[in-house]
Amino acid sequence: MTATATPPAGSLLTAHDLRKAYGPTTALDGASFSIHPGEVVAVMGPSGSGKSTLLHCLAGIVTPDSGSITYSGREMATMNDSQRSALRRSEFGFVFQFGQLVPELTCVENVALPLRLNGTSRKEAERAALTWMERLEVDGLKGKRPGEVSGGQGQRVAVARALVTNPRVLFADEPTGALDSLNGERVMELLTEAARSTNAAVVLVTHEARVAAYSDREVVVRDGKSRDMERIV
Repeated sequence: MTATATPPAGSLLTAHDLRKAYGPTTALDGASFSIHPGEVVAVMGPSGSGKSTLLHCLAGIVTPDSGSITYSGREMATMNDSQRSALRRSEFGFVFQFGQLVPELTCVENVALPLRLNGTSRKEAERAALTWMERLEVDGLKGKRPGEVSGGQGQRVAVARALVTNPRVLFADEPTGALDSLNGERVMELLTEAARSTNAAVVLVTHEARVAAYSDREVVVRDGKSRDMERIV
């Protein structure tokens, strides 16, 4: 990556002039982004606009062809694969559209999984998991498996799993896309309340205005380019 820029003052995660192509298809064409600790930023745009590719680049899952990404004052391009993986285990949290819980594990084991992968003892990991499950109102499901709970409950378990490591950045990719409006709103209420309580930054990818309304600021991605939107309140 060749393009660099000075990150905005106080920003935790910043991207500048990102470009990414998959063969002849351009996914990002000069997109930029920044987020501060405790801020919720909604990344909006139609299907195929590049918003999920932007999230994957910010999270270190995908390497852009050019441009720069700075996390906590450090260029992501200077990190090797194991260092980026360590970030995703400890400082980044993820919530996906369909939860992606491990079906063979109980709900409490799913929430505890990121801590167990980091070497935390089972007892300590499950104690922390239950604390987060209580905050997300799903502690009564601790012994159930994902196939035994509703979609809304499962997504709240997934949010608890994303937050159990106390990440500095939470990436949420269409977190309510598989839910009805009532369950979707409750998940967003709990997600944003929990993230703000720990001062975590939230990168929220969505195409729904009602979901974006939970954010502090909106960035629209269209044809691989990004633009900050003024919010009228």
